[in-house]
Amino acid sequence: MKYLKFLLVGIFFGIILVKSEAVSWYRIYEMFRFQSFHMYGIIGTAIATGVLFLQISKKGYIKSIKGADIFVPKKDRGLIRYIVGGIIFGCGWALIGACPGPMYILLGTGVLSMLIVIAAALLGTFIYGVLKDKLPH
Repeated sequence: MKYLKFLLVGIFFGIILVKSEAVSWYRIYEMFRFQSFHMYGIIGTAIATGVLFLQISKKGYIKSIKGADIFVPKKDRGLIRYIVGGIIFGCGWALIGACPGPMYILLGTGVLSMLIVIAAALLGTFIYGVLKDKLPH
């Protein structure tokens, strides 16, 4: 029962993304062709909200589910890996028409072909986990 609030927030978030057309393939297509500001506005709002909540959590006003302070570890510097990872992520997003979160939302709205996409994403994550120690980081 203690996880029910997270399920409800997730459902609410999914409804917001569907109603704002953030999971619409057409809107994503427009974004990648630089034809509309719609998705950039949504992404910019998400970044601003994330920065705000990160700063609030650093002050100690937001705690984890277990009541502990939220700690975000520093990431290693490295421009190339972020560029390569961003290109891979962007290509997948452009080809599929959805990033990881909306894949599940689209499945929930009845787009059953997302089962193939989710299975491929899970397989890719598993393969990365197996090969992680052998890859340059």
